[in-house]
Amino acid sequence: MFEKIMVPVDLAHVGKIEKALGTAAMLARQDGASVTYVAVGSAAPSALAHSPAEFAEKLGDFAKAQADAHGITAEAHAVTSHDPSIDLDDTLLHAAKDIGADCIVVASHIPNLADHLWPSHGGSLARRSDASVFVVR
Repeated sequence: MFEKIMVPVDLAHVGKIEKALGTAAMLARQDGASVTYVAVGSAAPSALAHSPAEFAEKLGDFAKAQADAHGITAEAHAVTSHDPSIDLDDTLLHAAKDIGADCIVVASHIPNLADHLWPSHGGSLARRSDASVFVVR
């Protein structure tokens, strides 16, 4: 059914997306698909990484750990953005096209008042992507 599954990852909050990670791994095992973990960072040093190269390396380590833990084929795709907080949805949509994703598994949060004013990232991906989108709460 699916061949290439994309999972957006915030390396600073991996504990909050475990259900989405498990869902992506289950789909990958079921369909024999590969999983690409996509993370968007900035070029500026942060608490997570001092450079885009270090950020990409950490994402690569994360992808390898997920592959080993779930028995799947996985890779990493790190993207550098000028301002990830503003560019995130567009950057993720471009990444999905670049890697040829036919499925996106994205973690969500419990909706709150702000979601009535600003759309969620998962909702934006579902509205704008050609790929199937699973929003996992």
